[in-house]
Formats: sequence, structure tokens, C-alpha cells
Amino acid sequence: MRKSVLALCLLSAAPLGSGALTGVAAAQAVPANFTRAAPLPKVDTIPAARDIAFPGTIQLHVDVTDLDRRIIRVKETIPVAEAGRMVLLYPKWLPGAHSPSGAINKVAGLTVHAGGKRLEWVRDTLDVTAFHVDVPAGATSLDVEFQFVSPTGDGQGRTVLTPDMASIQWIATSLYPAGYYVRNIPIQATLTVPAGWTVATSLRPATTGSATSGSAIGESPTAGSPTGGSTITYQTVPYDVFVDSPALAGRHFRKWELAPDVTLNVAADTPGELEASEEVIGLHRKLVDQAVKAFGARHYDHYDFLLSISDNLGGIGLEHHRSSENGVDPGYFTDWKSAGGDRNLLPHEFTHSWNGKYRRGADLWTPDYRTPMQNSLLWVYEGQTQFWGYVLDARSGMLSKQETLDALASIAATYDMTPGRSWRPLVDTTNDPIIAQRAPQPWRSWQRSEDYYNEGLLIWLDVDRILRQQSRNKRSIDDFAKAFFGVRDRDYGELTYTREDVIAILNGLVPWDWAAYFDKRVDGIAEKAPLEGIEQGGYRLTYADTPTDWFKTSETKRKAVDLTYSGGFTVASGDGKVTSVIWDSKAFDAGLSVGAQVMAVNGRSFSADALKSAITAAKGTSTPVQLLVKSGDAFRTVDLDWHEGLRYPRLTPTAGGKGTLDALLAPRS
Repeated sequence: MRKSVLALCLLSAAPLGSGALTGVAAAQAVPANFTRAAPLPKVDTIPAARDIAFPGTIQLHVDVTDLDRRIIRVKETIPVAEAGRMVLLYPKWLPGAHSPSGAINKVAGLTVHAGGKRLEWVRDTLDVTAFHVDVPAGATSLDVEFQFVSPTGDGQGRTVLTPDMASIQWIATSLYPAGYYVRNIPIQATLTVPAGWTVATSLRPATTGSATSGSAIGESPTAGSPTGGSTITYQTVPYDVFVDSPALAGRHFRKWELAPDVTLNVAADTPGELEASEEVIGLHRKLVDQAVKAFGARHYDHYDFLLSISDNLGGIGLEHHRSSENGVDPGYFTDWKSAGGDRNLLPHEFTHSWNGKYRRGADLWTPDYRTPMQNSLLWVYEGQTQFWGYVLDARSGMLSKQETLDALASIAATYDMTPGRSWRPLVDTTNDPIIAQRAPQPWRSWQRSEDYYNEGLLIWLDVDRILRQQSRNKRSIDDFAKAFFGVRDRDYGELTYTREDVIAILNGLVPWDWAAYFDKRVDGIAEKAPLEGIEQGGYRLTYADTPTDWFKTSETKRKAVDLTYSGGFTVASGDGKVTSVIWDSKAFDAGLSVGAQVMAVNGRSFSADALKSAITAAKGTSTPVQLLVKSGDAFRTVDLDWHEGLRYPRLTPTAGGKGTLDALLAPRS
């Protein structure tokens, strides 16, 4: 096949009139009556968003009491400006997801009425999240009903309703009119939850004085719903603020005040999971304190952490201006030391209130949820947030300094073994939310996937190092944070920026060729990961034959045997299923791939200990580790030609604890 294609390419390059070209042309001739189709014109009939006021206030009622069937029932009254064609939109491009991932497939039972008369709707064939409705003369509003049929089993998406809690995302349970900036569409919501449940959201109830008192946070709604639940009505807000203010409701619920304007709201599967020590809550208070000290201004009037501790509700980490949705495993409070990466979640999402929600890439901001987003600055949005997440972890004590260093070691080692950097620049991975939407990949290290998070973190570690070293420790990333994020206190709008804006602020702190710096690290391809922030910041990436506590906790949480640095693959600790293989590693050379299953090691049944023992025994020898591998219904024996034993990453200090990285992780007073 390759040969014939090559031949055709060579022939196509022959001069006109040559015999070879004539022969090819004859072979490719088509009949004279060969039918040739022409495209129909495609006309977008959906009104573009305009910066004008919407005439009226949407009334929305969401009912989450049908827990057995996990059906969310929606009723919506939408004012109309005039008779004629109107388009209703379901949010498509979702903030925080950076992609067209609106769950339109879960919208069912849609009906539209005006004045009691049912109106037919027509779905737009170019944009399936849009519905065309002909509004009759004299109508003042449309009454819309539908169900959001949330997942009931595996493979359907994130579970949002359980017998004990509900994750309510307004952006998934409402329609809005086309033709307006969403910030100009007022909406008032009413929520019904099971009786006795508690609700938390950054929205405030429609009662006098409740907007700023904070007393309404987490309080039980009023009883009296016709469904047997409890109902609460919230204040009218713009639609963009509304969808940015999700709710968490639960049967077992507690709240803690972390600051006068910050509340930790927690729902759990059982009451026991809500038993938090004062020491652990104190660390969360220090997180808030250290964040405000780092960034200066606050971009919320009040902030609500919405934290679910559950085996049943789907995990989540999603940022909002005045709240965040955080889902962790049981044991977050009761087995704090083993919570591992879950202790990094709240620092990351809290940082997003400044980075991503308030300061937002100019090409990412859109006037509605139909306009496509562009993600070219996610290495700032997510990369610097990932950076600050770990920094605030260390400064607050949410993670110890050593745990933070161990986490950074794992990140550095991972990206030091990412061969995909040789063909795909970091900036191109900012398209991954649109390209892949976090679907599983067969060769992640080669394909790359949202590397702007952790490789972005490594770049910002180095930016801090440069600022400190070039200014003789007079400037640091904290100065950038205050100049970039710490403006217009209590403003929770969106202040957009470009790469040039980032560079200008850095140059104002320390003159440097920052443009060339980012061109190389963000736009260029390279063999080596950007580890200068570590290697010139007082530490060295090294490997030992025993894992750090952080690495062991991660393995346990993932139920994995992670041999990424010990042959280049990872398997499930229980059944030996291969979950990752590094491109061009020894495991790759042996023919391992994701989805295969290691059945035996050196002739013995697979176990995690047997696999690690075999790799240890092969160290310094020429004898490969023999693996019996099952792929589909086929078995084969492969040789893993790895002889360096078990290797686990760690950071070894080179500056006696006085490097730039040490200074970065120290708490601020």
C-alpha cells in the first residue's frame, strides 16, 4: 500500500504531457455523466448575542426530590419581547470546562406553552442546543418544562443525585433566550429539595437583609412543597452570575466559618464523615488567610466552598467566582493524613476565584454560552492556578512542605518522561478540552493531554526563580500576584488579559526577555521538561528505590502499581490491567499497551508484590522480566528488558533549605 501511494506521488510530479502522467490520468478518469453534488447554503438563523437589556425576569423552578429515578424536573417562565420567532438556548460552551460539553443529551420531555396553548418547537440543525419557537400575538411569556435525566448507572456521566445529596448545576437545568449577553438577562430561581435537607450556594434567599448577613448559608429551606419537599426562593441575579452559583444539598450537612466572608459547606454520605477536628478546620482557615495575603484584593462579596464527601456522588473540582464545587472521597476529615491529593483540591479551586474567574484570557471570555471559547491562555488560567494550589497548600499547612516537595517531584518526573513534547508544543494542549474532553487515551505521554496544568506549573516555578534571582530577592511571584490579581477589591466581574499584559507586568517587576522566554517554553517543542525552577531553585530531581509517602498514598488511592519510572508502565494492583505505558519506554518496546492484562510474572500468578520483586531481582542483570500478557482473548509472553530496579522520584536539596523554592513555599505573615 505504501509503495503504490509513493508511486502515485512520484508520477503526479512528472511534467505535463509525460506518458506516466497520461497513464495515471486515464486510470483516474470518471464517466462524463458523473454526478457532482453541490452544498446547500447553511444560514445561521440564531440571533447573535447583543449587549442590550432583556425585557423581564426569568422565573425558574428546579425540583430535585425524585431521588429514586434521579430525575431533575424543571419549570421555567421566560418573558417574551414580541410575537414571532424566538430561540431558546441550552448552555453549550461551559465555563470551567473550556469546551462545548453542555449535557444536551440529558434534556428530555421539553414542552413550551404560551397562555395555556402548547407551542411546537424545532431544534436547530446547525446548533442542536437551540430551539426555535413561534411566539403567538398577545403572548407575554413562555412556560417551559423539561426533565434533566441525570445519570442512573455507569457510563452515563457524573452522578449528581444520590439518596443523601444533590449537586445542582443551574447551567444544566435552564434555558435562556438567544440574542442577549447573558449578563443582561435577570433570573430568579426557586429550588425544591427533599424535606429536612440543607442547601448551600453563593446565591442568597429572597428575604430582606440576607444578601450580606451570611446567616442563610446552609440553612434548611422552608417546608410546604407539593412534592413533599422543602422550597427556597433566591434573589434575582443576572443569568451569568446565576449559572456561576451552583448549589449543594444534602441530608447530612455541616458548615464552618473560615473567615467573616468565607464558609465551608460540607455534605457527606454519613454523619461520621462530618467529624472534623479543630486542627483540620484551622488549616482551612489558614488557606483562606494565605490566599488573601498572596493576592491582595478579593473578588467575591462572600465565598462558599461546596464540599461533598462521598463514594456515591460524582467527584468534581469546578471553579466559580464566589464558590467552588469540590468532591472528595470519604476520609477527607476522618483520615486527613491519607487524603493525599484531595488536600490540594480546595486550594486549587479557591485560587480560581482570582485566576480564571476574575482575570480571564481575552479569547476565552464570551458574551453567552453559544459563542465558541478559545483557550490559548490556559497555561496561565490553569497552569498558574495549579502552581498556586501547591504553594498555598504548603503555606497554609494543608500539605506539609515535604508533602508539597514530594508532589512536585512526581510532577517533575512525569514531565521529564513526556516524549510528546518533541512534536507537540505546550500551547497546543490548550485545545485538548475541545479535542478530547478528557476521554481515555491509549498513549497519553505521546499524545499529550491538558499538559498546560502541570507543565504550566513548572514554568511558573521558574518564573518565580527568575524574579527572585534577577532582583536579588527583592521581587517574587507574590508581587506579580498583587499586580495582576490584586486590583479592584470585591469586583467579581471579568477582567480580561492577553499574553502581552502578562509580559508587561513581569517586565514592570524585573526587566527580562519574557516574550522570548514564553515563546520557547509555551510555543516551542523541546526534549526536556522546564525544570529550571527546581534545578536552579535549590533542589535536584533524583530517584530512589523506595517511594515517598506521597507516592505511596497516590498508588493506594489509585489502586495502582506505578512503574512509570521503573520500566515505563502502570498496572492495576488488583488484576494487573495495564493503565498507562510511556511511549518508547521498555514497556513500550515489550509490546505492552493500555487495556492489556498482566496475568503472570516470571511464571507465577500476578500480584503487585510479585511484579515489584521481579523488577528488583532483575536490577543489574541481563535477564529480562517475563510477563504473561492477555490482550482480548489472546495470550503472549513478553520480555521486559529493564535492569535499573525500582525507581521513585523525589527532590534532593542542594541549597541547604535556602533556595528560591524554599522561599516560595514559606508562609506569609
